Amino acid sequence: MPDFPLASKVAVAFRGYNMTNIGRTAELLDHPDVGPHLTKRLTQAQNLFEDLMGENVDYFHILRTGRASTLETYASDLALIVAIELAHWDTLLDLLGEQKENIEVLVGYSLGEVTATIAAGLFTYENAMKPILTLAGDAAELAGDITMGILFSRGPGLEIDLIKQRCEEISSQGNGILAISTYLSPNTLLLMGQGETITLFKDTMGEFLPKSVHLRKNSNRWPPLHTPIVLQKHLRDRAAIILQTTPFQNKEPLYPILSCVTGDIAYTGPNSRTIITNWIDHPQLLWDCVHTMLVMGIEQVIHLGPEPNIFPATLTRLAENVQTQINQPSWRGYGLRTISRWAARRSWLTNLISRDAVLLRAPHVEQIILEDWLLDPSSQEEPAEQDS
Repeated sequence: MPDFPLASKVAVAFRGYNMTNIGRTAELLDHPDVGPHLTKRLTQAQNLFEDLMGENVDYFHILRTGRASTLETYASDLALIVAIELAHWDTLLDLLGEQKENIEVLVGYSLGEVTATIAAGLFTYENAMKPILTLAGDAAELAGDITMGILFSRGPGLEIDLIKQRCEEISSQGNGILAISTYLSPNTLLLMGQGETITLFKDTMGEFLPKSVHLRKNSNRWPPLHTPIVLQKHLRDRAAIILQTTPFQNKEPLYPILSCVTGDIAYTGPNSRTIITNWIDHPQLLWDCVHTMLVMGIEQVIHLGPEPNIFPATLTRLAENVQTQINQPSWRGYGLRTISRWAARRSWLTNLISRDAVLLRAPHVEQIILEDWLLDPSSQEEPAEQDS
């Protein structure tokens, strides 16, 4: 296998739960470098699932047949995703050898943060997954009447305080809870709402948000983690109780962890239980994590897990938007009116760049999706682009 094209300052990103949770894993089962790690981790996941849930699951069969994910398979999918991510992590460490010192930080979106705590040595796989799997059934049950909405602006940044206030007003009507679950960027949020709350928000948002703001509903059903909706089944308190008697490493993590719960380097060891408890109902501060990586001077992000989506899509969109902004022709050639129209389309970004030049680094961050590189190294052999 070719040498891994490692940069000098690397972030490793773990993906979260999605509707597609297998990716190219079936192809990797027979891979000479990944296969043994996958076999070990999948067997570990099967044993844990049987011990905790009292059910047999054959992950090898699931992977080879490409079983689709549903709310009924939610718990087993969670154990599977983390097992695959850990197999990728094991493989990556083999590939890097002593160069693993180039890894500056681990980061994970949603379920991926749990994987990051395992990779960093704070929890074992079994101890980290115990509260997750124990409560997965109730989390999936809450998903029955949940709608996800993607709220985005094609102009100025979103007015977060106004949006939170409107969510609280709708929730107070007693017909379901509506809340922000993820801050994707200054112009994009994920909302989760029960019943018709998302529809009500969409129908009335013209009263307090500009016309450049739009809301698109997602047709899938999602367990409402990272929102106060989970309090209805006491998931936060129940997780805290499980974690009280869960062994963990009371020392600094092996690698710093950039937490989507806090938006910064958060884990010290002793606070691990507290952060994971907050992980249950706190919104995901994805944008804060992306910004922190840019501040840290990260040159390369290696994405682990099957078919990662949120992190690579967010980084790619930011890089493309920044590059487009940089490439705009000067007013001398096109006139102020034309330049004004271009700037208005991404005024949220224009305003941010004017205050925060670190965003200009975004186009220079290389991304590698590990499962794709393992199966086709030649497709991603370009070295990390360096700042000029």
